Amino acid sequence: MNRIEKKFKQLRIKNKKAFIAFITAGFPDLSTTASLVLSLEKNGVDIVELGVPFSDPLADGPVIQESSAYALKKGTNLLKILNLVKKLRKNTDLPICLMSYYNPIFCFGEKRFIDEAVSVGVDGVIIPDLPFEEAEEFIHYADKCSLANICFVAPTSSIARIKAISKIAKGFIYYVSLIGVTGKRNKLSADLKTNLLKIKKITSLPICVGFGISNADQAKEVSKISDGVIIGSVIVEKIKKNIDQPNLVQKVASFVKSLNV
Repeated sequence: MNRIEKKFKQLRIKNKKAFIAFITAGFPDLSTTASLVLSLEKNGVDIVELGVPFSDPLADGPVIQESSAYALKKGTNLLKILNLVKKLRKNTDLPICLMSYYNPIFCFGEKRFIDEAVSVGVDGVIIPDLPFEEAEEFIHYADKCSLANICFVAPTSSIARIKAISKIAKGFIYYVSLIGVTGKRNKLSADLKTNLLKIKKITSLPICVGFGISNADQAKEVSKISDGVIIGSVIVEKIKKNIDQPNLVQKVASFVKSLNV
């Protein structure tokens, strides 16, 4: 049982839902990212997703695209992020996932990535552009090493596909709440509850909802019908707005606390 599984077990006992926060690693720099992770934990975040910056983040909207480009210009790469997690593990037992497109992992080497990720304390990996049909070797080795391969289910996923994904997913199911990229939305999808109930009939894994959740009211609404809420773009936007401020970490932490489900 890795940290993600333990966290959901603890939350179930307390009858609570997971608050998962996404931030782009290296935005505005890796030192600030480390401070943000520790501060997020103190302000109610249960799991952190560290985004690995990539030049073509096809699942992400403008806010995360911009943060990714910024981090790349600062020299952020996968190896530096793994080293960051290693340093963080001296101060926290918070579950940490890496959200990375496949290209950085492919260039790094699949097995090398899994080995090093596990050795430094990464608990899970989310790869938006690696469908499970093309990931058999990666999934097999990740399972062997106890690295949770967290899979997406979309509003357009068929029952057959959801069943197939449920057989190989670990940690939790990442439900993409809308058809489109990450970013603010004024309202939740009308079919969200129906789709979540459909998935719950197929898998016993926790189902966490991301993409488009933009404020505390939406987060609370989603938490009523899911096992967790994933919030990213509005947090990254808050980092951007305070990027030159000496109290950036405190301002972001205060904002995140206000979103806590």
